[in-house]
Amino acid sequence: MTLDEIFNRLWSDYTTQNPAAQKVYDLFTKEGETVLNDHIAFRTFDDSRVNIDVLSRVFLERGYEEKGQYEFEEKHLFAKHFEHKTDEYAPRVFISQLKTKDFSKFLQETVKSVVDNVSDKDLKSDELIFSGNVWGTPDYKTYVKLREESEYAAWVYVYGFRANHFTVNINALEKYDTIEKVNQFLKDNDFMLNSSGGEIKGTKEQLLQQSSIMANHIHVEFTDGVHSIPGCYYEFAQRYPDSDGKLYSGFIAKSADKIFESTNYYSK
Repeated sequence: MTLDEIFNRLWSDYTTQNPAAQKVYDLFTKEGETVLNDHIAFRTFDDSRVNIDVLSRVFLERGYEEKGQYEFEEKHLFAKHFEHKTDEYAPRVFISQLKTKDFSKFLQETVKSVVDNVSDKDLKSDELIFSGNVWGTPDYKTYVKLREESEYAAWVYVYGFRANHFTVNINALEKYDTIEKVNQFLKDNDFMLNSSGGEIKGTKEQLLQQSSIMANHIHVEFTDGVHSIPGCYYEFAQRYPDSDGKLYSGFIAKSADKIFESTNYYSK
């Protein structure tokens, strides 16, 4: 698989499951904008069979390299971001993992149990990043109990391995060339913004500003029937040049911490 094939497949799966993201994309393109992807993100657990090192392999083998590491103490997460060595237009890849040891015995045992259900063949396959939930139909009571401890854990338990979000590169937009204009455009079209920590996360001084829409509720099949819960979300990022005139390319942990809450459960 080429990188283009990988990203196109991830995008197709992401927008099929989450039509709100496709709607946002279409709204911008109808305005004459070229929508480029700043970064794509994945979530996983710190189990050595499915951790960041496992999910990043498919990208490392195709020219990516690690560029940054991040700690999220409040969410009990660790993350790395990767960039392509030679293609400056290739989207960044951001992969985070849950520190399961920081949680209850119930959460730890649930994570181990679901990963135990996955075959070695699937775990070692390049298909893993597209495979979604590889451990079987989730149990709703388990989902709710996990959510009480970690929204992140509950999300991964239900959705597994897929793009958690894509990100519009605001720097590539012409008409909506600031994050303020983007946010207003989204609100004008009835999208709910993630307001945790403010609608805009980060500052120009930090060289990165981000916003996101809350993940739309989608219907998910559980063992006891279908329930409506948040799926994936769409993010928006504006980057600023450093003292050398080069656009900042990393991430701000404090801002990303709030962006993670775009998949938090909320009542419709």
